[in-house]
Amino acid sequence: MSFQGFSKEDFNTFNIDGLEPRMEAITSSIRPKFEQLAQEFTPTLSAYTGDEMYPHIAKHARRTVNPPKDTWIAFAANKRGYKQHPHFQIGLWGTHLFVWFAMIYEAPLKSEYGKAFEKELNTIFKNTPKDFVWSMDHMKPEAMKQSDMTKEDLAKVADRLQNVKKSELLCGIHIDANDPLLQDGDKLINKIDETFKTLLPLYKIAQKL
Repeated sequence: MSFQGFSKEDFNTFNIDGLEPRMEAITSSIRPKFEQLAQEFTPTLSAYTGDEMYPHIAKHARRTVNPPKDTWIAFAANKRGYKQHPHFQIGLWGTHLFVWFAMIYEAPLKSEYGKAFEKELNTIFKNTPKDFVWSMDHMKPEAMKQSDMTKEDLAKVADRLQNVKKSELLCGIHIDANDPLLQDGDKLINKIDETFKTLLPLYKIAQKL
């Protein structure tokens, strides 16, 4: 079956009350689409990065009371997990779909990454598309638009990575839940593919550490 994209119902999943009902909806409607994206992008990202990539679909297994506010699939060059490694993500909040390159707070090389990122700052700032967004916390849906940022703002991101234990770096795109692109599977896959290609230089910084 070809990938159909994400429907309004997929995003409305995050309005369902209760952990079990929301998890049932995620498992039945969203997770199969992540499995399709895993088949699509695991070999693609392996080819782009030169690393053997593995898909990791969020299970939300530790949750006992609060239902998840977002869900995702991550791709990392480690079979066991992704949180300690530079990785790529595709996921949903109730308001939007996100496509990220991510270094989150569990990554042990985060400080070294921050130093290397700082050295490449001018190039990164110049080459990041204006419609891309940056985040310093994967637990929050908000992000800063590249078009609204100065080089100094980006330097603060690099500085935090080096000096703040819980700091993170995420860069990529948000697509509004109402955007018709999301319901066109082929176009959405092309958009995600373009985004991953654009984010490759951020991954390659990590490969050199």
